[in-house]
Amino acid sequence: MKTLDYLQLDASGVSKVVSALQQLLADYQVFYTNLRNFHWNIKGHSFFVLHSKFEEMYDDTAEKVDEVAERILMLGGVPESKFSEYLKKAIVKEVPVVSCGDDALKNILDTYGYLIGEERKLLALAGEVDDEATVALMSDYLKEQEKLVWMLVSYSTCDCKEK
Repeated sequence: MKTLDYLQLDASGVSKVVSALQQLLADYQVFYTNLRNFHWNIKGHSFFVLHSKFEEMYDDTAEKVDEVAERILMLGGVPESKFSEYLKKAIVKEVPVVSCGDDALKNILDTYGYLIGEERKLLALAGEVDDEATVALMSDYLKEQEKLVWMLVSYSTCDCKEK
């Protein structure tokens, strides 16, 4: 027996959702590694704030990796588990050592911009095949990430001048 037999979802329609989730999984795995890089190597006046924030972000990303992989399994797929395969598939690319907070934040914001776009596409694709659980998962991610992007932009674009 297969899980899909009980979920009342069409296997052929769900296959496109699984493929999109596989892409998201690869991108999240590389993003996780980049966040660890930023956390380990950040320096400067913003060290204490960014070091803690990057740890919070990579913990959250690790949770998302697990959720996406489990969703792939629920939909009858097999999540990729080799980092070499993630690197081949991911649109998000590994970054070299980054110690400047502004550079790290720029990369993170660019990555969230990409991930948000992909999650919106995935939400629409899942909606077309009545996969409400994937729709809800992507909706939750979008709500959280849009707020985080707003906060990161607010943090990184302060133009206050002391007199």
